[in-house]
Order: sequence, then structure tokens, then C-alpha cells
Amino acid sequence: MPFSSFLFQAVLISLSGVMSPGPLTAVTIGKGTDSPHSGALIAIGHGIVEFPLMALIYFGLGSLLKNDNVKMLTFLLGGLFLLIMGIGMLKNINNVEITSSRYAKSSILSGILLSAGNPYFLVWWATVGAALISQSIEFGILGFLIFTILHWLCDFIWLYFLSALSFNGGKFFGKIFQKVAFGFCGILLLFFSCKFIYEGANLFRVL
Repeated sequence: MPFSSFLFQAVLISLSGVMSPGPLTAVTIGKGTDSPHSGALIAIGHGIVEFPLMALIYFGLGSLLKNDNVKMLTFLLGGLFLLIMGIGMLKNINNVEITSSRYAKSSILSGILLSAGNPYFLVWWATVGAALISQSIEFGILGFLIFTILHWLCDFIWLYFLSALSFNGGKFFGKIFQKVAFGFCGILLLFFSCKFIYEGANLFRVL
């Protein structure tokens, strides 16, 4: 396969994963009501987790992510983290007087925690992502590096777009939009929390 064809395939597959609704999407929309740049900061936090993970898979440690014990702990801890975040977001629905500095400081950390605590993110890299990395190896270290940057740029552009869109919606509709966004995001986080904890409990029964 030509390198250009591989990159085109990698972008399409990456975008399909990036654009799937999940915890990062929910938090980006929630924080975006206050700052249009929050998506960029969340993407940076996401990259802090993702780049080392891609390097570990490149050097042959991706099989660790397929371990049932690792997956169980990730599901349970990730679910608890999302539960706390979802409840906190719902409790703050009426507290719409939020300064951008309050949330800008935590956006990178949110990106880190939401990525590290998302089992589907880890499973994706243990399966689909590992397959893409194995293909990139055929083009040498430069091919791998170009792939990692291109994949992360898909995350960065999409999350930045979401936060900018949310911010513009907040500017146009005001506090009503912010309350609706916080309510939607809080409920979405609680949904994923229950889903993660349920699947983690199922894995625990199997072990």
C-alpha cells in the first residue's frame, strides 16, 4: 500500500473514532459554553496520554491493554470518575456565572483523566489503533511519527471545532443554552459511567 493511501485510510479511521460521542465530547461541549479554546486544551491533555500510549504499542507493549484485569480496573475506575464528574456538572446547572479562567485551568487535566479513564479509548488502541501502528511500521520510524501527529490532529481539530461551536451557541442563546448544555453533558456522563461500571462488573464476574 502506498504511504499516501495509508495516511488517507488512517485519517478516515481516526475521524470515525474521534467523532463518536463519548466523555471527551460531552466535557468539550460543556466547557465550550464558556471558552471557545477549551477543546484545544482538552486535545492537548488527550495527547499527553495518547502519544506515550502509541509509543508503547510501537515498541510492542500493546498486548497489556488486552489483559482482562487491566480492562476491568479501567472500566470501574473510569466509571467512578465519570460518575463524580457527571453529578458535579448536573449540580452546577444553575451556576451559570462561570469565568473562563476557572475552566481553562482544568481543561488539560480533564483531557488527561478522561482519556486515561476511558476503557473504550484503551481498547480502541489495543485493537484498531495497534493495527494502524503495525501498518505504519512498514514505512519506518518517519511513517510512524507522521501517523501519530496526523491522528492527534484529527482529535485536536474536532474538539476545537466542538468547543467553538458550543461557545458561539452560548453567546447567541445565553444562559439557557449553557443550562441545556450542562444538563445534556451531565446526563451523558452519567450514562457512560453506568455503562463502564456495568461492563467492569461483568469482567469481574468472569475473572
